[in-house]
This record gives sequence, structure tokens and C-alpha cells, in this order.
Amino acid sequence: MIVPVLLVAGALGAGKTTLLNHLLANPDGRRIAAIVNDFGAVDIDAQLLGTVTEEVISLKNGCICCSLQGDLLRTLSSVIKRDPAPDAIAIETSGISDPAEIIRNLMDPVIFKVAPLETVVTLVDPQRLHDEPALEQDGLWRSQLRAADFVLLTKADLIARDALDEVRAVVGRYKPQSAIFDIAHGDVAPDLLFSRDLRAPRTLPPRAPSSPLPFATVTWTSQAALSLARFQQVIGRIAPRTLRIKGVLLFTEHPTQPILFQSVATRGTLAPSPVSPADGLTAQLVLIGREGEFDADELGALLRGVEEP
Repeated sequence: MIVPVLLVAGALGAGKTTLLNHLLANPDGRRIAAIVNDFGAVDIDAQLLGTVTEEVISLKNGCICCSLQGDLLRTLSSVIKRDPAPDAIAIETSGISDPAEIIRNLMDPVIFKVAPLETVVTLVDPQRLHDEPALEQDGLWRSQLRAADFVLLTKADLIARDALDEVRAVVGRYKPQSAIFDIAHGDVAPDLLFSRDLRAPRTLPPRAPSSPLPFATVTWTSQAALSLARFQQVIGRIAPRTLRIKGVLLFTEHPTQPILFQSVATRGTLAPSPVSPADGLTAQLVLIGREGEFDADELGALLRGVEEP
């Protein structure tokens, strides 16, 4: 059982719990377990709660929430062993914690094997940053920002557009603009945070024209022999145009070991995969990008360059 992990970081009051509540209420077909890196009560909106025990909160949609206290591996193991197991785990960090330490723990080979870190997202309250420009000089705030694959500017509906643009420029000193998104009420498309199951890739359903996060999805498969060296070269050209890529491939350099590739923003990993591409295939890739900036034909042509003649 492999359960991907989403790490949610950000300062106190940035909107982490609002994001988590929205994600749990709108899981897009996923069973999501929520782990909170705080001591004391877990702050989840009452309307989401079903039953509450001292350590675990059961949610109406089948999600769970518990406190990350003590050993991370033990906590993750207890969540994964639940029946049925979750499809994903969201960890909400404390607003006064540096996510770097949790990231280091999650990258431990023992943990990564069963609960791979899929996405790190940091939330920023743009009004606070606009009102308190000195916040940029805070070492913890900068560390939270640097750790992120994506940055979400929350409560974007409550700040003037010119002020929001100024904040975006400040955050842009640390992250590319393509990795910065404006959201309101915690509303973010789950496919930005979690990649799709490779065994059942599908395009995203149509989104309302007013949606601030329109995405496009491309699925690429191959039956040809694949070169790892060529793949790394091609991905170097493709990754800056995409938000995330996930796939299972068989390379001629490792003919008996399927390889799992994941790319989120500027972070990419290659690791042994417990599953192989579908019968007859050497590659299954799912790519997600911004609608209008995502040319499926061009991406397909580039990816065919991975195939050996």
C-alpha cells in the first residue's frame, strides 16, 4: 500500500485549516486522511465532523484527522493501516514550525516507500504581507516559502487587485510566477495537490469559466524501448511548462525494474515502482498544466524523443 502525502505549510492565520476543511469536504473521489502537526484540539469545522475520540476524528466523508505527536513513521503507519486505507494523507504543519524538518523526515527511504511526499504547498495571507512588509525578513516565513512546490495566496477576494499584484511580486522573489496561485475560501483544485491514479488516468471535468484554476491534463503512453538518459533530457525541457507529472516507465537501462517518476513544480524524483506500466506498455505518464499554456501535440512530440530508434 502506497499513500501519497500532501504537506500544508504557512504562518498562523494564513488559511491552512480553511484549505484542509475545503479539501476534506470536496475530496474529488479520494479518501483523505488529515494529520495535524499541533498539540491539543484539532480545529475542524463542526459541520464536517461525524464522531470524535481523544486521538482520532472521523469525518462524514470517510476522512480521518489525528495529531502528529511523537514518531512520524508510527503516526503514518497507523493511518495507512486503517481499513479501508486512505487514498492520500494531508499533513497540516503548525504555523510556527519550519516544514524543512518534516520534509527531511518524509524523505527518509523507509517512510518514502509507503508514504511518498507528493506536494508541498505553502499558504500566504496577502493582506498581512501587504500590511506588514517586514514579514519578508522573517527567517521562518522565508523557509516556509522556499520549501513549497506551490504557493497559494489565500483570501484573494478580500484584497485590492493592485495590492495583490504587489504581494505576488514579493513572493515571486522566491518562487516562479507559474507556481503562485490566488485562491479564496480554501478553494483549490485537488489535481493541483494530488496527481491522478496512473491506473485510471482521465482528463479533468469541465470547470466553470469563473474558476481561477483552469487546468488541462495529457496522458502519454508508449510501447517502444525507452532511454533513461533521453528521458531526463526531455523532462528538463517539459517540466518548466507543467505543474506536475507522474508516471511509471521501463527503461532499457533497467529492463526488469519499473521506475516511478514524479515532478511537482521544480522538484522531480525517480524511484523504483511497485507497479509496472499496463500490459504491453513501457510508459504511462500523466501531465497537468495550466489551460492555454499546455500544447498536447507538442508535449507528445517531445516525449517521443525518449523512445529509442
